[in-house]
Amino acid sequence: MTNDTKSVEEMKIWLLKNKQTNDWKTTKATTAACYALLMKGTNLLTERNEPEITIGGQKIADLQQPNAVKEAGTGYQKLTIAAANVKPEMGKVQVKNNNQTVAWGAMYWQYFEQLDKITPANTGVKINKQLFVQKASAKGDVLTPLTATNILAPGDLLKVRIEIYCDRDMEYIHLKDMRSSGFEPVNVISSYKYQDGLGYYESTKDASTNFFISYMPKGTYVFEYPLRVTHAGNFSNGITSLQSMYAPEFTTHSAGIRVNVKP
Repeated sequence: MTNDTKSVEEMKIWLLKNKQTNDWKTTKATTAACYALLMKGTNLLTERNEPEITIGGQKIADLQQPNAVKEAGTGYQKLTIAAANVKPEMGKVQVKNNNQTVAWGAMYWQYFEQLDKITPANTGVKINKQLFVQKASAKGDVLTPLTATNILAPGDLLKVRIEIYCDRDMEYIHLKDMRSSGFEPVNVISSYKYQDGLGYYESTKDASTNFFISYMPKGTYVFEYPLRVTHAGNFSNGITSLQSMYAPEFTTHSAGIRVNVKP
C-alpha cells in the first residue's frame, strides 16, 4: 500500500516462518497466502543462485566427490567426509545467500551417547525434567526432589515433572518422556486431558509416556504424572524429547537422568 518493498519482504518471511509450526486453517486461507507470497514483492521463483557454503574455510565444491549426485529442483546434495579427514576447524560452517529473497536450510549434528550422559539441548524450546519422591504425611503429600544421593526402594511413588519453555506458538507437537525399566506407570489408560490451560492426549507405552499436543501457545507449561518403583538396580531413565510433527527441525530434549533403586 505504501510501496514499502522492504516491509513486504519482511512480512513474507514472517508468513513463511509462521507456517513452519502452524497450519493455515482452510484451503482458501492457504491459497490466499500463496498468492500473497508469489504475487507481491520479489519473485520467489525466479532467483536460482546457489548459496556459498564453506566448512572450515573450504568450499563444498572442493570437498565434494566427483560423482556426487545433486537432486534436481531442491538442490539437495549429500557430502560424506571420511573420519580421518575431519578436523576441528570444520565445526565452523558459513553460509552466504546469493539471492535477494530468503533461503532455507538445516544443519544438524548426529552422534551416539549414553542416555544418562546427554546434556539438555539449547534451542528456542527448552525442557527441564525432574523426578520427585512422593510421601504421604499428616499435612498431605510431600514431594522431595530426587538427587544422586537419594536411593529409591521398590514400592516408592515418584512424581515426574516436565517443564517446557516455548518461545513461539506451535501446533502438532509430540512430547516423548522415556521411562526406566525399573518404573511402572500408574496411569495406564490413554486419554485426553486438560491441565494448566493446555489440552493434550496422553498415551502410555511400554518404555515411554507420550503427549500429543494440537496447539501450544508461547509460554511455560508443566506436565506431571506418577510412577511406581518396581525393581531394584541402577537404571537410566532416558531423556524427554519434544518435536514438531510437521517441522522436525523444531526439536529439543532434556538432560539424561540415572536412578539407583536399592533391594
